[in-house]
Amino acid sequence: MSELLDRRSPTVPSGAFGELPIAYACAGCGYRASVDRPVPMRCPRARPDDDIDHVLGRVPDMTRLRFPTGLEANPFIRYRTLSHAYHVARALGWTDADYVALVERIDAAIAAVDGAGFRVTPMARHAALSDRLGFERHGGVLVKDETGNVSGSHKARHLMGTLLELEVADAFEGRREYRRLAIASCGNAALAAAVVAAAAGRELDVFIPTDANPAVVTRLMDLGAQVTVCERQPGVAGDPTVRELSTAIEAGAIPFTCQSNANGFAVEGGLTLGYELVADLAANGTTVDRLFVQVGGGALASACLQGIAEARSLGATTSNPIVHPVQAEAVAPLARAYERLVHRLDTDTPTDTDVVWAARHRSAFMWPWEAEPHSIASGILDDETYDWLAIVRGTLASHGWPVVVDEATLLEANEIARSTTGIDVDPTGSAGLAGLLALRRHGRVAASETVAVIFTGIRRGVAPVAESPASQLGAPS
Repeated sequence: MSELLDRRSPTVPSGAFGELPIAYACAGCGYRASVDRPVPMRCPRARPDDDIDHVLGRVPDMTRLRFPTGLEANPFIRYRTLSHAYHVARALGWTDADYVALVERIDAAIAAVDGAGFRVTPMARHAALSDRLGFERHGGVLVKDETGNVSGSHKARHLMGTLLELEVADAFEGRREYRRLAIASCGNAALAAAVVAAAAGRELDVFIPTDANPAVVTRLMDLGAQVTVCERQPGVAGDPTVRELSTAIEAGAIPFTCQSNANGFAVEGGLTLGYELVADLAANGTTVDRLFVQVGGGALASACLQGIAEARSLGATTSNPIVHPVQAEAVAPLARAYERLVHRLDTDTPTDTDVVWAARHRSAFMWPWEAEPHSIASGILDDETYDWLAIVRGTLASHGWPVVVDEATLLEANEIARSTTGIDVDPTGSAGLAGLLALRRHGRVAASETVAVIFTGIRRGVAPVAESPASQLGAPS
């Protein structure tokens, strides 16, 4: 992609960045990114133990945006005019064709690495699944299938959006030497990061736990990622992989991660999924009553909530589904924060003022899970939900609430998902369906409703523990 560096303007037009229709601001402290230089990935005002929920997020000016109506197969081309990176590139003097060429070049490299590039993924009502859960014909379950996406899940959307931001920023600054990328993950996010990084020719450090899936570890090493195994230390709270990631970031690595507090661009690429949900519904003349979204670190739910809200503001849909974030019983920090916000503030309908107060008292609502969690849905076992505030705000606005499911329900939902749809999704990727299953059994979802779930994360083989590459790598001293 280095040839695009030569397309940058010798000087940025005065006030060009100030005219962008998408800005970035911190939801916790109110910091607003400068208009004359690239947006930082983390809030520069964040300080250890200041108890403020520093998460940079986009602030779009809806009066200056339009919802795209094109039918391009690649979502990063179809929805480019809603991307912050696109508007920065145009402010730098790039043409629309220049930006499309950048996306196409990266996408072709991804296809060379992973077998296929980005394409809009299918969404459809599954009759057998709807019948199994007792829905009526005019209701039922719509499944957005992300298992065929780059690296087998939605995660690559988040990293592609981040890479586009980095590429445009590098062009602005004339940078040709890349800093190392870094991520803390043991599953789909790590694989997505490794695929996208390899396609872009960037070096990647991956920090994984001791029980990482051996098949995933092997693939990471095949993709050229530098893998470091991180052990939990007795009496030390929090995910050790996240601590190692923080150390790497402080040493100069770029947080190529789906954790929004470290990477404010994590949601940017994920918004394409929210936009697609809206476009799918509009194309079928359908609305949904509820959306169930599995939650670990929170970027998927945050992206869906914001993508749907933006599309609704732009007149692309009238659908306003009740949203249910779904977490595993083994670790449910979002559900805990939601309950503390609702009950500690002694109100069933917290105001935006209450949410702003919570953003400045993070430790009262969000902290690392006390014990090491284990679940069949290993991909949503984040000790913290890093984008919790945006999800709580969006969930409350939709009149929804979090759903916590036990292991038996997670296993049953995965069996039902695979047997009725033929989609080879893993238990993490079908966790949203587990939430639906739980609420149906408690009579909280009517048979006449239309609901949507997202299947993301294809099942991957697991080698015997003795052959685990992670155990061969060893943990850092």
